Amino acid sequence: MRLAVKLGGAATPLSLLRQRNFGLVWSAITLAHLGAQMETLVVVWYVLNLTDSPFLVGLTATARLGFNFLALFAGATADLVPRRILLAIVQFIMAGLSVIMLTLIATGLMEVWMVFAITLAVGLVRIFQMPTAQSLAVDSVEPERTSNAIALASAGMNIALLAGPLLGGILFDLVGPDGAYVLVAGFYGVSGLAALGVGKTRVTVPEKRESVLSTVKQGLKYVKGEQLLWAALVVAVIINITGFSFHTTMLPIFARDVLDRDSVGLGILISCFGGGALIGSVIWASIPNLRHAGILCVLSVIGWHGTMIVFAASTNFVLSAGILVLTGTMFSSTLVLILTALMQTAMPEYRGRIMGLRTLAIYAHAFGSLAAGAVAGWVGAPATATISGSLGIAMVITLALIAPKFRRF
Repeated sequence: MRLAVKLGGAATPLSLLRQRNFGLVWSAITLAHLGAQMETLVVVWYVLNLTDSPFLVGLTATARLGFNFLALFAGATADLVPRRILLAIVQFIMAGLSVIMLTLIATGLMEVWMVFAITLAVGLVRIFQMPTAQSLAVDSVEPERTSNAIALASAGMNIALLAGPLLGGILFDLVGPDGAYVLVAGFYGVSGLAALGVGKTRVTVPEKRESVLSTVKQGLKYVKGEQLLWAALVVAVIINITGFSFHTTMLPIFARDVLDRDSVGLGILISCFGGGALIGSVIWASIPNLRHAGILCVLSVIGWHGTMIVFAASTNFVLSAGILVLTGTMFSSTLVLILTALMQTAMPEYRGRIMGLRTLAIYAHAFGSLAAGAVAGWVGAPATATISGSLGIAMVITLALIAPKFRRF
């Protein structure tokens, strides 16, 4: 009987998916990330096999983040206009860019510079996605269920991380990159339709319209005065410099050069990472009142980067896949805990700008990815992963020491 009560309590947060608005937002987020994860794998594998250059693989990820310096303005826009409309527009444009990509590949007109040009365009559009979608997800639920909404949204993204790369790898192998892009475009399009179906939420567009620049300045001033907010954003910068490049840039190189695998093998590796990420987000979604998010976040970052170092020492495919499950669990735990700190601390009217800054933090990944690709071409993937893991651990421990409010949150 006691076990049944515990299981019922753990399942309660999942009831959010039955709420119409949140269910539609969750569907839009999940489908969008399915398309994005497939697209990421297809592009990096296409570039790696076309050019045989780890540096260009890193440059591809960097190009995707080329316009992230505009993320704060994107977040301000999400605070000024209806978020469901903005999210739908973003997804429809992404679908259109995918159609262009598959057309160029199918007709044999694609060249490497075109891949980077379209990837830049995708990056420009996507900077509006994260602040809009995450803010809309929290807008759709009661304030006391914020952490559950964040964890469930993260679970949706991790379902995509689990299924998207594997699906992309299989389709790349069976029907080529152009065939894979047909499904990518479909996911983006249906995501846009789901966003359009979202009804009225708890947060509405302000009646008094201010300029985007003025809204941005207010957001920066607000964050500056809140240690919890800026510390959480610094953690986001750290993980984007040292952690994200591991599964976006390094794994394709590990798959081919260390583990001797093809696109399907790469898809399996990333899906194992995604499976671990899904486990992590479901665990956090099942905790009704999350506490001690700050110190848990620090420990998750340490665990994430520690498993990267262990992975770097493995040359066995099965063992490497198993390690990636743990890496993914620490990865998703970190993201959920960062967002929990941001969304529980920030006032609702600032959510778009806060998430804009969170998206801006991803810009650090551009430098981390480029550096990782360059260093991997010089000293190899294992040494690069070890260096990145060690740097990440050192930086997050330093932050925990200088931001006491964050580690006590």
